[in-house]
Amino acid sequence: MVSDSRDLLALERTREYKGIYHVLGGLISPMDGISPEMLQVSSLVKRVDGESIEEVILALTPSIEGDTTSLYIAGLLKPFTKVSRIAYGLPVGSELEYADEVTLSRALEGRRAME
Repeated sequence: MVSDSRDLLALERTREYKGIYHVLGGLISPMDGISPEMLQVSSLVKRVDGESIEEVILALTPSIEGDTTSLYIAGLLKPFTKVSRIAYGLPVGSELEYADEVTLSRALEGRRAME
Protein backbone atom coordinates (compact mmCIF):
# COMPACT_ATOMS: atom_id res chain seq x y z
CA MET A 1 0.00 0.00 0.00
CA VAL A 2 1.32 3.42 -0.96
CA SER A 3 0.26 7.00 -0.42
CA ASP A 4 0.18 8.12 -4.06
CA SER A 5 0.99 6.98 -7.58
CA ARG A 6 4.51 8.48 -7.50
CA ASP A 7 5.35 6.11 -4.64
CA LEU A 8 3.93 3.21 -6.65
CA LEU A 9 6.17 4.09 -9.58
CA ALA A 10 9.22 4.30 -7.29
CA LEU A 11 8.53 0.80 -5.95
CA GLU A 12 7.92 -0.55 -9.44
CA ARG A 13 11.36 0.65 -10.53
CA THR A 14 12.96 -1.70 -7.97
CA ARG A 15 11.41 -4.75 -9.68
CA GLU A 16 11.35 -6.43 -6.24
CA TYR A 17 7.63 -6.40 -5.47
CA LYS A 18 5.38 -8.69 -7.51
CA GLY A 19 2.05 -8.08 -5.78
CA ILE A 20 -0.97 -5.82 -6.07
CA TYR A 21 -0.89 -2.18 -5.02
CA HIS A 22 -3.44 -0.05 -3.22
CA VAL A 23 -3.10 3.74 -3.47
CA LEU A 24 -4.48 5.64 -0.47
CA GLY A 25 -4.55 9.05 -2.10
CA GLY A 26 -2.67 10.77 0.72
CA LEU A 27 -1.81 10.49 4.39
CA ILE A 28 -3.81 11.20 7.54
CA SER A 29 -2.96 14.74 8.64
CA PRO A 30 -5.25 16.38 11.21
CA MET A 31 -3.22 19.62 10.96
CA ASP A 32 -4.09 19.80 7.26
CA GLY A 33 -7.67 18.64 7.77
CA ILE A 34 -7.11 15.22 6.15
CA SER A 35 -8.99 12.46 7.95
CA PRO A 36 -9.13 8.71 7.18
CA GLU A 37 -12.56 9.22 5.60
CA MET A 38 -10.97 11.40 2.92
CA LEU A 39 -8.61 8.60 1.85
CA GLN A 40 -9.12 5.19 0.24
CA VAL A 41 -9.00 3.38 3.61
CA SER A 42 -12.44 1.75 3.61
CA SER A 43 -11.88 0.30 0.14
CA LEU A 44 -8.57 -1.17 1.37
CA VAL A 45 -10.25 -2.81 4.35
CA LYS A 46 -12.96 -4.25 2.06
CA ARG A 47 -10.31 -5.64 -0.32
CA VAL A 48 -8.35 -7.27 2.47
CA ASP A 49 -11.48 -8.67 4.13
CA GLY A 50 -12.94 -9.97 0.85
CA GLU A 51 -9.84 -11.48 -0.75
CA SER A 52 -7.29 -13.95 0.60
CA ILE A 53 -4.40 -11.53 0.99
CA GLU A 54 -1.37 -12.97 2.81
CA GLU A 55 0.28 -9.67 3.74
CA VAL A 56 -0.15 -5.94 3.38
CA ILE A 57 3.11 -4.02 3.15
CA LEU A 58 2.82 -0.39 4.20
CA ALA A 59 5.19 1.70 2.08
CA LEU A 60 4.55 5.16 3.47
CA THR A 61 6.77 8.18 3.95
CA PRO A 62 8.75 8.16 7.23
CA SER A 63 7.04 11.21 8.74
CA ILE A 64 4.56 11.94 11.51
CA GLU A 65 1.74 11.67 8.97
CA GLY A 66 3.16 8.43 7.56
CA ASP A 67 3.55 6.94 11.04
CA THR A 68 0.02 8.01 12.03
CA THR A 69 -1.45 6.54 8.86
CA SER A 70 0.53 3.30 9.25
CA LEU A 71 -0.59 2.80 12.85
CA TYR A 72 -4.21 3.52 11.97
CA ILE A 73 -4.28 1.16 8.99
CA ALA A 74 -2.35 -1.59 10.77
CA GLY A 75 -4.96 -1.54 13.53
CA LEU A 76 -7.75 -1.95 10.99
CA LEU A 77 -6.07 -4.74 8.98
CA LYS A 78 -4.46 -6.92 11.66
CA PRO A 79 -7.67 -8.92 12.25
CA PHE A 80 -7.59 -9.98 8.58
CA THR A 81 -3.96 -10.43 7.54
CA LYS A 82 -0.29 -9.90 8.34
CA VAL A 83 0.74 -6.23 8.21
CA SER A 84 4.34 -5.06 7.77
CA ARG A 85 6.09 -1.81 6.99
CA ILE A 86 9.11 -1.14 4.82
CA ALA A 87 12.40 -0.58 6.65
CA TYR A 88 14.05 2.79 7.04
CA GLY A 89 17.69 3.54 6.85
CA LEU A 90 20.53 5.21 5.08
CA PRO A 91 20.70 5.78 1.35
CA VAL A 92 23.32 3.76 -0.49
CA GLY A 93 26.52 5.75 -0.84
CA SER A 94 25.82 8.15 2.03
CA GLU A 95 28.22 8.90 4.86
CA LEU A 96 27.22 8.09 8.46
CA GLU A 97 28.62 11.35 9.76
CA TYR A 98 26.02 13.31 7.74
CA ALA A 99 23.00 11.25 8.78
CA ASP A 100 20.57 12.69 11.31
CA GLU A 101 19.80 10.93 14.61
CA VAL A 102 16.32 9.78 13.61
CA THR A 103 17.58 8.14 10.42
CA LEU A 104 20.41 6.40 12.28
CA SER A 105 18.02 5.24 15.04
CA ARG A 106 15.61 3.77 12.50
CA ALA A 107 18.46 2.13 10.62
CA LEU A 108 19.56 0.43 13.85
CA GLU A 109 16.00 -0.64 14.67
CA GLY A 110 15.55 -2.16 11.20
CA ARG A 111 18.85 -4.04 11.17
CA ARG A 112 19.04 -7.62 9.89
CA ALA A 113 21.37 -10.52 10.58
CA MET A 114 24.20 -11.02 8.09
CA GLU A 115 23.52 -13.98 5.84
